[in-house]
Amino acid sequence: MTDPNKMIINLALFGTTQSGKSSAGNVLLGSLDFPSRFAPGSVTSECSLGRSCHLRSFMRRRGQEITLQVQVLDTPGYPHSRMSRMHVKQQVKEALEHHFGQEGLHLALLVQRVDVPFRAQEASYPVEMIQELLGHAWKNYTAILFTHAEKIQEAGSNEDEYLRGASETLLTLLNTIQHRYVFQYKTANSLNEQRMTILERIMAIIKENHYNVLTFK
Repeated sequence: MTDPNKMIINLALFGTTQSGKSSAGNVLLGSLDFPSRFAPGSVTSECSLGRSCHLRSFMRRRGQEITLQVQVLDTPGYPHSRMSRMHVKQQVKEALEHHFGQEGLHLALLVQRVDVPFRAQEASYPVEMIQELLGHAWKNYTAILFTHAEKIQEAGSNEDEYLRGASETLLTLLNTIQHRYVFQYKTANSLNEQRMTILERIMAIIKENHYNVLTFK
């Protein structure tokens, strides 16, 4: 029987190789489910689903306290150092259908480092994959997760200034996805505090979407 006071949100991570997808996924889950390390090539070679523990009293909905559980699908980055584009796309397609076919996907997160330029050609690969896999409604179910956002503060800047100075390619994408984005910081604050801040922003985006999901059948 479904618990009316429990909510499960389903997220999928996309991005180029070494963009920090797996590390971001671990922050969202509050665990170390996904292998993440510095390497000269691609680390993630297969899709993997991680589930968080239950976050009790995370939010209130219709006057009731809601327990939240997060499910995150980590995917291989592209361009990949060992797999073709078709191989990566097929693997992600099958994983989306297997894990979120009936339950549905709440949000696809395009992971982008703030200290790496968002170049038109390279950045287009994961965006095109999201478009192809999510279909015509992709823009309603996609947000950008900017990682290493502490680099902005270290440069004496802030989020608004960073976005104002973004490339035309990035600004166009942000306009297309209705300015849905989240900044992830590695700070002196506890990991749990960082995680809760990100999840609150993600939940705000999902709420704006009226909790709708994209199914894969």
